[in-house]
Amino acid sequence: MTQSPMAAVWRELGGDPTLLAGVSTVVRAGALEARLPVREMARACVGGCALAAAELAAERTGRARVPRVTADDGAVATAFVSERHLRVDGRAPVSFAPLSRFWRTADGWVRTHANYPHHRTRLTSALGLADDATPGDVAAVLAERPAREVEETVYAAGGLAVALRTPEEWTAHAQGRAVAARPLIERGLLDSAPARALAPPGGDGPLLPAAGVRVLDLTRVIAGPVATRTLALLGADVLRVDAPHLPEAADAHADTGFGKRSTTLDLATDRRRFQELLATADVVVTGYRPGALDRFGLTPEALAERRPGLVVAQLSAWGAYGPWSGRRGFDSLVQVATGIAVTEGSAEQPGALAAQALDHGTGYLLAAAVLRALTERSGDGRGRLVRLALARTAAWLTDGVARDPGDSAGLGTENAATGLPYDRPDTWLTDRDGPAGHLRYALPPVTFADGPTDWARPPGPWGADAPRWL
Repeated sequence: MTQSPMAAVWRELGGDPTLLAGVSTVVRAGALEARLPVREMARACVGGCALAAAELAAERTGRARVPRVTADDGAVATAFVSERHLRVDGRAPVSFAPLSRFWRTADGWVRTHANYPHHRTRLTSALGLADDATPGDVAAVLAERPAREVEETVYAAGGLAVALRTPEEWTAHAQGRAVAARPLIERGLLDSAPARALAPPGGDGPLLPAAGVRVLDLTRVIAGPVATRTLALLGADVLRVDAPHLPEAADAHADTGFGKRSTTLDLATDRRRFQELLATADVVVTGYRPGALDRFGLTPEALAERRPGLVVAQLSAWGAYGPWSGRRGFDSLVQVATGIAVTEGSAEQPGALAAQALDHGTGYLLAAAVLRALTERSGDGRGRLVRLALARTAAWLTDGVARDPGDSAGLGTENAATGLPYDRPDTWLTDRDGPAGHLRYALPPVTFADGPTDWARPPGPWGADAPRWL
């Protein structure tokens, strides 16, 4: 019998398989429709995260039974495109800049990413164009050049461009082979020193399994911020730390900043302040390309030496191994390299998934891995390292997620409600006012009995908080 996606996730997380009986699913036709099994993958990522949260809640409160979990396709599908549902004072955000798109080349297609000004400058410079080049200017240059030559030239200049590959080409690629050889969720021990003991979460409100957990959030864009946004939902004190010279787009910050605080630190000059934060942190989450933070002493081993018992969670686009390990990347580019854009496209042009599912899915897996690490750490006190990559999630989606029409969690039909439609996302959207204005946003999909249903606070201004714990 093929293992269900949710059971596969729970196994990767090292969870007790008997707890899967406490998960119920609501299967909705029309949610996250794609040629690939995106709906099943998304449900498994969110359901696994919710089960990890419920397990930690039971462990910290001394409950004999783990609270029941529900994974509803409607909530999951809505959250997986949260950036599209966001409205700020009625305005819809702009997701992609004009130079972030597919382009025809002399022998195929290439996709670029230039949402940030410094990435745009590197792209246009690599192509021999002025910084104010128009899409027409870029199209004219790319039409005369081979796709893989463009890829190498732009990456050499620090920009982002990826040539379209078929699934077969990616499977044969050295990076594709390196990624496929690794587990979906890499987990390991960091040290043998005792971690800070966490007091049981108190209060009369919702059950918050991460209450009192201090999380340093060094992530950007979608996957990492989704993970830390989820930890904030569950009660963690999440402090996002950015370099002052790399501001985040306001709309992206509004979408993924719920429940968190945001500060800026120059790690080259403010190491003392960062060390003060690290000295009482429980979790550090990083989302920069492998090696990018090493010069600041932020390798997992160096962090664990300075803060014994720490949980270090690392996220990257291509993985921390193989010839592309040091490359920058985003969900849209990983889809192009791994053959997803070919599978979801047509004979005329490449396509894309209905959501940035690699980002969102990996984000929930990362949060789940942190939660399970905290549960395991409560038993032995040892620090842990968890590591995920968008490209490895892509490999799982394209060659590891089983489609099934009804019993999607593999838990028995009594645990699955099927045949329900996904017509409108309104059920899973809500409104609130905050420092950014009046927000319309997607509710969190990670739900379990007696758990939180929304974030305690709306997103605040980027970089506006002091670098200290609550």
